[in-house]
Amino acid sequence: MAESPADAARVLVRVRRIMLISTALTLAAILVVLGLVGYRLFKSSEYHETHLALTLPKGAKILQTAVAEDRIVVTLDTGGAVEIRTYDLHTLKPVGRLSFSFAP
Repeated sequence: MAESPADAARVLVRVRRIMLISTALTLAAILVVLGLVGYRLFKSSEYHETHLALTLPKGAKILQTAVAEDRIVVTLDTGGAVEIRTYDLHTLKPVGRLSFSFAP
């Protein structure tokens, strides 16, 4: 059975329409993914300026600082004794204190 040129033209139009829909959906999906990635990058790089101060013992020297998860860890030398203090990263409220002393 031979198809007429009109039938072939209709099939060709239908295939083109399906390809156009497929291409449009693919582009829309790519734009959504790029939009989400851009949003996440923008949100994660927000800068929050904080003006808080920690009060340390008089004469204490900061030996080391570190940030871990939502904590700031400060290692101090307080008159020959080593002390580690832990603060909340966002509020700078004290969360823990570890003192080391030497046995005679």
